[in-house]
Formats: sequence, C-alpha cells, structure tokens
Amino acid sequence: MNNLLIVDAISVSFDGFKAINELSFDIGETELRAIIGPNGAGKTTFMDIVTGKTKPDSGDVVWGEKYVSLLRYNESQIAGMGIGRKFQRPTVFEDQTVEDNIMVALSNHRSPFKTLFYDYGPEDQKKVADIADEVGLTSEVHRLAGELSHGQKQWLEIGMVLAQSPRLLLIDEPAAGMTGDERNKTVKLLKRLAKHSAVVVVEHDMDFVRNLECRVTVLHEGSVLAEGNLDSVTNNQDVIDVYLGR
Repeated sequence: MNNLLIVDAISVSFDGFKAINELSFDIGETELRAIIGPNGAGKTTFMDIVTGKTKPDSGDVVWGEKYVSLLRYNESQIAGMGIGRKFQRPTVFEDQTVEDNIMVALSNHRSPFKTLFYDYGPEDQKKVADIADEVGLTSEVHRLAGELSHGQKQWLEIGMVLAQSPRLLLIDEPAAGMTGDERNKTVKLLKRLAKHSAVVVVEHDMDFVRNLECRVTVLHEGSVLAEGNLDSVTNNQDVIDVYLGR
C-alpha cells in the first residue's frame, strides 16, 4: 500500500510548551487509522498541522504521489488538494435542510463568485442524494438540520466533508454524545469510507476504537508512543503506564 500522507519529524511549541515533538508516522492511500492518547498528547495539534491551521517549527508533512510538502500551502489550498476535516462539535447550518447543507458543501471548492451564481444541475442533485444515502440520511433530506439528533448531525457533517471528494478524512471524536445504535452505524460508515479513502479517527472511546478493527497510533507528549492493533497497544507497558493506568 502506498503512503498518502507522511508526517516526518514535525515539532511545534506554544509559549515554550512542546505540543508536538519529533512526530513521525504515515497513512496509506486507503486505510482506517485510530489515534488515541491522553489530553494534551498532541492529537488536535497534529490535525491542525496537516490541515494548514498551524505551521510546525521543524519537520515536514508530505502529501500524495508527488510528495508535495503541505507546509507550502494554506488551509483552503490544502482542503482543495483533498484533505477534509470534521471537528468534534458538528458545525452544520441548522436553519437549512440536510439537502441544502450538503449542496452548500458541494460548492465550497468553487470560487465565492461562482458559488453565488451557480445553478445546481442533475449531476449535483444525484451526488447530494448519493452522499445522503452513504451517511444514512436519505429519509431526512428535507428536514432542517437543527431538528436532527446529535448523531445525525455528526453524519451530516461527515457528508458535508464527503461533498468535497476528499482523499483523506480527519474525523475528531465522532462517537461523543452518540447513542449505542448511532455509534454502531458510525463504525460501519467509517469502515465503508476507508475502502475508497484514508480515514483518520481521533477518539477517546476505547470500545468504539475496538469496533473499528484498525491500526491504532498512541500519542504521548507529542510523539508516537506505540502503534499496532488495539490489543497490542493496550498491552504495551509504556501505554499502560501513561494512558490506561491512570
């Protein structure tokens, strides 16, 4: 499997605190990866660096077959290159329908001028319908986003990310606040998405991570502490000492 993303010895400090410390790992083209670690381990900062929100002090982040350094690009350029991010709290337009939310996301890769005067055609309508079906919201497309359950809002936001045809999805704590049934559906959704894209999930819930059945990277103090399947990392003495043994 070829690497889609290579994080190469990145470090970044904020006011003397080293949030990321010589962090290195890579993500395959079609892979589901979970990233775990205690608060302050560097999980969010890692995503901020990959998406261009934060620039590291040293190291590099390399993208795609042409080994492009993402550090040369801003957030919108990186998003346009195929990196999508879903934050922990859903940020949907609550006074618009599910369909409208996905349609707006579909147009985000166009310039604001083109978006303003864009006429959505049959192809766009089909893509919106396909995305709604993928995230399990076909029966909700005409409902206002504000009427959805918390879990459904999470799925809608994943759908909005999918509208931008990402090759890499960064998803922050999708299981938080979900019912058991919603969590099960989310596991199945993420596994489906990872057949065509790379999906990186930052999560605290170990049961959810176990159900993902994927490679797990454990971060601690901004570095990789351990990597492997969940059983191997949870039986790692270093991980037990700093994370699971608290």
